[in-house]
Amino acid sequence: MSSDLSDLLKELKIQTADELFRDIPESIKTKSLGLPRGMDEDEVRRVAGEYARMNKTVDQLHSFLGFGLYNHFVPAAIANVINRNEFLTAYTPYQAEISQGMMQALFEYQSLAAELLQMDAVNSSMYDVSTSLGEAVRMAKSITGKDEFIVPKYISRNKRAVLENYADGAQIKIKEVGFDEKGMIDLTSLSEMLNDNTAGVYAEYPNMFGIIDTNITKIKGIIGEERMFVAGINPISLGVLAPPGKFGADIAIGEGQVLGLGLNFGGPVIGVFGTKEQYIRKMPGKIMGMTKDHNGKVAFSMILQTREQHIRREKAVTNMTSNQALMAVASAVYLSLLGDSGLKKIGEVNMGRTKELIEIASEFGVNFPYDGSPVFNEFLIRLDESKTFVNRIAKKYNLIPGYTLGKEYGFSDRNQVNVVVNVTERNTNEDFAAFKEFLREVA
Repeated sequence: MSSDLSDLLKELKIQTADELFRDIPESIKTKSLGLPRGMDEDEVRRVAGEYARMNKTVDQLHSFLGFGLYNHFVPAAIANVINRNEFLTAYTPYQAEISQGMMQALFEYQSLAAELLQMDAVNSSMYDVSTSLGEAVRMAKSITGKDEFIVPKYISRNKRAVLENYADGAQIKIKEVGFDEKGMIDLTSLSEMLNDNTAGVYAEYPNMFGIIDTNITKIKGIIGEERMFVAGINPISLGVLAPPGKFGADIAIGEGQVLGLGLNFGGPVIGVFGTKEQYIRKMPGKIMGMTKDHNGKVAFSMILQTREQHIRREKAVTNMTSNQALMAVASAVYLSLLGDSGLKKIGEVNMGRTKELIEIASEFGVNFPYDGSPVFNEFLIRLDESKTFVNRIAKKYNLIPGYTLGKEYGFSDRNQVNVVVNVTERNTNEDFAAFKEFLREVA
């Protein structure tokens, strides 16, 4: 051991460098990379490449996996724009005089997203839909002064975990409302749960099961103006579904990954966040504005930053200190390329192809727990087989049939498999044929 390292360890009052990582549980630490000692860089790269080739991507599989991240087509023009150095390397545009390009791009994103959601204002993005939900619940408490919030019993565990972290620090009590027999928010139960401490309600459409929850249009009328209604949406579905601003949402959130970001091995993604004009100062994140400079020319500036670095800590709305600026630019390019008609066409293709697969599954007598409920591009099926058997047959056909719901969602029957199946415009007839053969053996 070198004297420099010995001195460092002594100063830190530890025996070995490994003690710096003692907060990491032993169960998840990597003991070995499986590489022999003494390999040079080129050899390590070669071996790592062999390991990487053991993985399979959605382009090599018949994939019907969605459940939050979706395999939509990404136009090549998006990469051409966001890989420009002035976008790719840009940071928060604190100096307006040298950041006009990025500010204008973010302003365009805000404008397009606000039109899509039919909300008065949209910020320059959050990290993802989960942080958007956490911030929305905190915002509801800040506006109403109430400390209880109602969410659906069935939302993704990622959203739920992040929400609980946000709510815990803000001392907000999270309550759950169940679904009715159609897989939609139970409005009777919701009405009974409301009390003087209810800050607001969150509901999704499409929801976790892919169902277009038509009950969502009645929620604002039930909870009243004194409570906040937070609507969770799939942005790409708004080409065919009514925007949240049309049915009284006070806050609208969504996962913007579908807007030209691709799968990206799970990230980065972007959280969409919009609200009504009267709540802008309570909204987290940044807002870009359009104005004129001293010469009367159009200029852009950052007009609102509600984080603690810019205002007194006790007055801050959030401690979220950054945003997904590059992803926002990508989303703006995607929406600009598609326009109204393109977005509508994508929605229609997704719904149409989903209907086709549902009809195929029906031919095999597949159990649809919420049969007859409208869906966008996901639907729930129930197979009366073991998970081991279903996985074996899926592997046989080089297929990912969808997202399997486990005990974390209350599905613990060993002889039953509940799968959320996703269809997008990228699913081919060959994918459908593989799914059909899969159903022939498991249904």
